[in-house]
Amino acid sequence: MTIRVVLADDQALLRSAFRVLVDSEPDMEVVGEASDGAEAVAVTRDERADVVLMDIRMPGTDGLAATRMITTDPGLAHVRVVMLTTFEVDEYVVQSLRAGASGFLGKGAEPEELLNAIRIAAGGEALLSPAATKGLIARFLARGDDDEAGATRSPRLDALTGREREVLVQVAAGLSNDEIAERLEVSPLTVKTHVNRAMAKLGARDRAQLVVIAYESGLVRPRVD
Repeated sequence: MTIRVVLADDQALLRSAFRVLVDSEPDMEVVGEASDGAEAVAVTRDERADVVLMDIRMPGTDGLAATRMITTDPGLAHVRVVMLTTFEVDEYVVQSLRAGASGFLGKGAEPEELLNAIRIAAGGEALLSPAATKGLIARFLARGDDDEAGATRSPRLDALTGREREVLVQVAAGLSNDEIAERLEVSPLTVKTHVNRAMAKLGARDRAQLVVIAYESGLVRPRVD
């Protein structure tokens, strides 16, 4: 199945470069472009996109607002958003995850990284690597309006079984299903089942949202080095 991609960035030259790269792959194609967030939402809906590469900073409706519009639209529930940012160490990255994005990628990423990001997002995985960046995100996500934020575990996790919570902790650590299966000594299919059930119970769109929930609920605490 071909992955349908929308490019949302106010720089036409950058969109052109991304289009050439994406269209060179046999399993994906660019089905639309947008120069601002409002246009991105419209094109995503009209072209039945699977993945949107969304610039965070755009004039008018920015990438964060556009991402919220996409991820809260029931008709676009299948769409995955990958945020593009010039500065990878940026609190906007965390805001994008809270808005429902599946992850983020620096604009300086290598071509293979960009293509891999599209495939990962389309598959419902989270783009939260490398580990150092995951640590940064964890600290931001765990930071609330006061020092007591995250001090107690949220009751929303009560819907999960003990095994599902255990798997959620591993997902928050950035482990793949295969890695979790090896650590818990179960099959990858069993892990996938637990992940899917946790997503359904917690109302998470994908693994990235499970990571957000794991930290914001207090199930996982950020490491302080």
